[in-house]
Amino acid sequence: MKRYYLATIFFFLSLAGCRKALEEHPQSIAAEAFYNTPAEVEAGLAAIYGPLRDQNSLGALYQTQLECYADYMYGRGSHAVLNNYQGLDNTNITRVAGFWGFFYTSIRNANIIIQKAPLAKSVANPDKSKYIAEARFMRALDYFFLVRNWGGVPLRTETNIDSINLKRSAAADVFAFIVSDLQYAENNLPDVPRLTGTPSKWSAKTVLADVYMNMGQYSSARDEALAVIQSKKYSLVSVSAATDFDSKLYGADVTGSTEEIFYLKFARAPDLQGNYYPVYAFYPNSGYYPPGGFYTFYSDSVNNKVLAGWNRSDLRYSCNWYGQTFGLGNTTVLNRKFIDKGAVTAAGNDYPMYRYADLLMIYAEADARANNATTADAMEKLNMVHRRGYGKNPLTADPTVDFPLAGYPDLNSFINLLVKEEGYEDCSEGKRWLYLKRLGLAKQVIMDIKGIAVADKHLLWPIPTTEYNYNKAINPATDQNPGY
Repeated sequence: MKRYYLATIFFFLSLAGCRKALEEHPQSIAAEAFYNTPAEVEAGLAAIYGPLRDQNSLGALYQTQLECYADYMYGRGSHAVLNNYQGLDNTNITRVAGFWGFFYTSIRNANIIIQKAPLAKSVANPDKSKYIAEARFMRALDYFFLVRNWGGVPLRTETNIDSINLKRSAAADVFAFIVSDLQYAENNLPDVPRLTGTPSKWSAKTVLADVYMNMGQYSSARDEALAVIQSKKYSLVSVSAATDFDSKLYGADVTGSTEEIFYLKFARAPDLQGNYYPVYAFYPNSGYYPPGGFYTFYSDSVNNKVLAGWNRSDLRYSCNWYGQTFGLGNTTVLNRKFIDKGAVTAAGNDYPMYRYADLLMIYAEADARANNATTADAMEKLNMVHRRGYGKNPLTADPTVDFPLAGYPDLNSFINLLVKEEGYEDCSEGKRWLYLKRLGLAKQVIMDIKGIAVADKHLLWPIPTTEYNYNKAINPATDQNPGY
């Protein structure tokens, strides 16, 4: 019998003690002798999350890379070359190759569960379906990151798990595969997550809505998003001051909120469970993050057009920015969204991959696009997010801050409004660049805001040499992304 050895770390999610204590247990186990009990299958499921939470993945560097591309941000140090939008130097090619590796490691671990869980001897069939659904949700999420950043990629599944030489599948085929996984997930995941930080059926519907948006299937996206809204499982967290965003939504001590649809969970200790994104955000001795920081990305409150036009009455501005001078002028600002004043080494802030605010904005755009016009419902959903940004009750109309429907009568004007609001709402969450790319506005927005022409090659990352050196079905001369 073929033996699969898991040269990886199993991450056990413990509910005892700390609200998100994640204990590591190194394992090297023959798969045919494992995955027979619920505890064993759940240990395998936990291994899917580990590569994504790594500091060199979604635990810091991935979001840092994408934030340097955002219209409101600039990179510094080894990330400064990203400000040119002409492609990647060798340092950043190595970085993004690392992301590729982490996504595929997570996919491999998901494939093992999808393959082995049906054979589990001591797991009831309904539980098998839930476990497989969770693995397929995570696999879909991994491929969603891959296809948006690299285009078509090799589709590694539970049926070709031993294959090394796999050609790049077309992006359309990757999207179809993602949809299939997410449809299975929404039909088989539980209504309530198995554990904090694992997906529910509503998580699957939310990601599926986002995927449909990327595919241009707006009616389907609207329907999925509307189902989540109508479930009444989620609501926007109310705030009355900028500091409420920290204490109620983004802070290291926030255990969860009514806005959390799917988050990557982190904890300050042990170190390998921490979020290192604040290390890249903060300046040493800023007071927001005691371990210090690299201040890798920054902005300018006057000379960046996004920040210059950001209404200071919007609490999200104060939530996001603080002044810090380090040789680039006295209008330089750094991002303060993910504060952890209690951090010793790593931060405890969770990564808000999908918040209810994101879902509302997906619905607003999808509903308007499906109707080819601004609808009252689309405007209301956007206004809910906007009101909260100004400290108002999200559910109560407020003419002092609401956008009037009559002021945005056509689809194009509404999309332009959404583009502005998404930047304010999701600032520093690693979502802006992919959002602008999906809309086909990345080049235009960067030119408008920064006066820089984005090279076509900068819109995708290069297929790593570590892939085509071993995968002989990919020819670097003909299958590489253009410009690399």
